[in-house]
Amino acid sequence: MIASGKNVNILVLDTEVYSNTGGQSSKSTPIAAIAKFAAAGKRIRKKDLGLMATTYGYVYVAQVAMGADNAQTLKAIREAEAYDGPSLIIAYSPCINHGLKAGMGHSQEEERLAVECGYWQLWRYNPDLENSGQNPFSLDSKEPDWSKFTDFLKGEVRFASLFKMQPESAAELFKAAEDNARWRYNNYKRLSQQQWGIDPEMTPEEKALRESIDK
Repeated sequence: MIASGKNVNILVLDTEVYSNTGGQSSKSTPIAAIAKFAAAGKRIRKKDLGLMATTYGYVYVAQVAMGADNAQTLKAIREAEAYDGPSLIIAYSPCINHGLKAGMGHSQEEERLAVECGYWQLWRYNPDLENSGQNPFSLDSKEPDWSKFTDFLKGEVRFASLFKMQPESAAELFKAAEDNARWRYNNYKRLSQQQWGIDPEMTPEEKALRESIDK
């Protein structure tokens, strides 16, 4: 649907497992999490579906977490509706398979904590902005409080059970999970600050060369 270029709106509820078939590990499952077929904790990082979608160049993309910032969530939905083309919103969605120690009734609070510690990032990519000479990538998350990252993981059974069963392995994987989260945040930060489109100070000859290379 994304590749079609049609004006379709897609909402992905990212539970980070195959929730509808029993909670198996998926490409969206983060490193260190326990799930079916990853009983000792997943060893590889989750894929970045949102960033993959931005590479098309004509797809509106946003990552949201309603419990962390409902205004940003509403803004993303409105922008996606207004965008004349495919749009993709990825919403962080705590799942019963996460084993929230606070209980599923605190899902909204769990979303807030996920963003606060850097586990999940909020951002928007709007191709219309590039057409008007602006950076289409907006990082909406504040600088995370990384000191809270490990405590956040321990608040969910999918991570905490690994710490109980294999503390040494868990320490290694927890660090890898934080390193991956830091890497993602720094990458998003770089995207929000970089120059997009053709450099306005290019000479006509340079622009012609760039266009010929693109073709």
